[in-house]
Amino acid sequence: MALGDKIQNAAQDVAGKAKEAVGKATDNPDLEAEGHSDQAKSSVKQAGEDVKDAFKS
Repeated sequence: MALGDKIQNAAQDVAGKAKEAVGKATDNPDLEAEGHSDQAKSSVKQAGEDVKDAFKS
């Protein structure tokens, strides 16, 4: 996996956690759900990259 992909996935995960926290703090369930969704997307992308890396080896 390219370093840039790792950084993008980590950034998306951190942004998702921040959105989720702000959503909880402001009692905004839509923002909280959006943050959770961003984290899930990041995890899926990471898993896909791990599979690609496994086949490269």
